[in-house]
Amino acid sequence: MAVLDLVPNPWYLAAGVTLDLLLGDPQYPAHPVRLIGWTLTRAENTLRKVGMNGYGGGILLFLVLAALWMGGISYSIAALPHLPAAVLAVFLIYSLLALRDLLRHGWRVENAAQRRDITTARAAISKLVGRDTSKMDTAACVRAAIESMSENLTDGFVSPVFWYTVGGLPGLVLFKVVSTMDSMVGYKSQKYLRFGWCGARTDDLMNWIPARITWLLLTTIALVLPGYSSRKSLTIGWRQHAIVPGPNSGWSEAAAAGALERRLIGPIWDHGNLVTSVWLGDPADPPAGAPGDFRRAAVLVAAAGILAVAVAIAIMFCAY
Repeated sequence: MAVLDLVPNPWYLAAGVTLDLLLGDPQYPAHPVRLIGWTLTRAENTLRKVGMNGYGGGILLFLVLAALWMGGISYSIAALPHLPAAVLAVFLIYSLLALRDLLRHGWRVENAAQRRDITTARAAISKLVGRDTSKMDTAACVRAAIESMSENLTDGFVSPVFWYTVGGLPGLVLFKVVSTMDSMVGYKSQKYLRFGWCGARTDDLMNWIPARITWLLLTTIALVLPGYSSRKSLTIGWRQHAIVPGPNSGWSEAAAAGALERRLIGPIWDHGNLVTSVWLGDPADPPAGAPGDFRRAAVLVAAAGILAVAVAIAIMFCAY
């Protein structure tokens, strides 16, 4: 029985992160997130067929998915001998982290912008943000890529690392269940306003502490790396995080704007209509999007992610 392979293990986390940085997110049919999404769709269809399409149905969906995936993975690993259980645990950790892909998606936008290929830049950024890209120039595309990368640092990497540190593999799996629910049913549309409420609110809750940790990680990295402003990262993160809708996204975006000494967001269009022209960052700083801005942002985000892992590993060793 390999129950100990379920608890937080610094060596397993280090191995999973190393694989992610070297290889990126693995693409295979039985990827856990893909399977969670598959079971979610079928559970949702069943609940709707029996009339459970409101708050109760959404809560039951969460309970079913959490029990199925936490229980199933925990049983599978606990039932294996130690060595195959350890290999499976590391592979699952690797599959559920996404730092390299986070950076890779942003670099696609940056590379197109460097070539001044606005069509490719718009196509690449449209996969990362839900806004009208037809009015975006290359600088706006790069700016949006920086926003997406800094926001997703929290829910794509720091939060999974946090919940693995707190709850081991079951904690990491639970976070991914909630994250998948938020991305698939956590909308404010008529169809999902009530049914998706549980997933959306639980996702807010599970990202609440990691979002603020990410703010501090970015501030710390900005203190160490030359050419960044730790003071602005700290103060702008604190003062301007609420500019971005939601309780969590603004912390890392505002911190990144301050650290880079560049303004983010700017004019956003939706179906040809101007939605907002609010800027995030010091009004005295130039807008992000100039040559070199994305590279600096990528270094900042990658370093903050690595620092998150280092802190998590240190905590696990101290807890032994």
